[in-house]
Amino acid sequence: MLSEEVKTAYDNFYTNSDVAWRMLGAKYKAKNIVDVCAAIKPRKVLEVGAGDGSILHFLNDWNFAPELYALEIAESGVDLIKRRKLSLLKEVQSFDGYKIPYEDDSFDLIILAHVLEHVEHERILIRELKRVARYIVVEVPKDYRYGVDNRMKHFLDYGHINMYTPTSLRFLLQSEGLEILEDKVSMTATETVKFNEFVNKRAPKSLIRNLKIELEYNIKKTLGALLGRKKQEQFANAYTVLTKKSDQNLHIF
Repeated sequence: MLSEEVKTAYDNFYTNSDVAWRMLGAKYKAKNIVDVCAAIKPRKVLEVGAGDGSILHFLNDWNFAPELYALEIAESGVDLIKRRKLSLLKEVQSFDGYKIPYEDDSFDLIILAHVLEHVEHERILIRELKRVARYIVVEVPKDYRYGVDNRMKHFLDYGHINMYTPTSLRFLLQSEGLEILEDKVSMTATETVKFNEFVNKRAPKSLIRNLKIELEYNIKKTLGALLGRKKQEQFANAYTVLTKKSDQNLHIF
């Protein structure tokens, strides 16, 4: 079952399971962003690669910042974001995927959620984000794990051309002169797993399958709490990190 929050958003916007699926995923992405940004109070926030505006929907409802802005490559995405009529959204534009159409230091925070895994020239984009904002929050799926060879086609079908671990993403960001302020590893929530199983995959609903999903989640959560960060990272499905421009002037050749 969808939570009431997601169901209401879904009912008020479109009427198909694909949108409900995106809204459900966006709720948890938005929560991760809010969690890692708890210590900062951004006023002007830009989401780069905002898709259909699902994450912005929740950030708007939760009053995350007084001013929200969006950039999206696809004109269809720009249209969908505009159709949401978000009260805090000041502007939405299309862009070429690399060049941010704003002046230096225009924003307090940039959000890059589930975008970097699709970007061919990731360092070029990161440098452009640094130019425009003091803080950058990045979330990526944790595709790289044991047995990943068996799932490569799945990731490629979704357009993932980069794979990250928490360590490799931290290295990428730090090597581009960004300082890590806060981070979070997260597992896919049980309501998301159930939606994927019973709606997307159309598997028959059963009490046993429901209990199995809950049990697997709780076992991993408990083991992570007992065994520490390495085990939490092993079980994680996503990694979220808040960074800021470093005072160090790195020279990369």
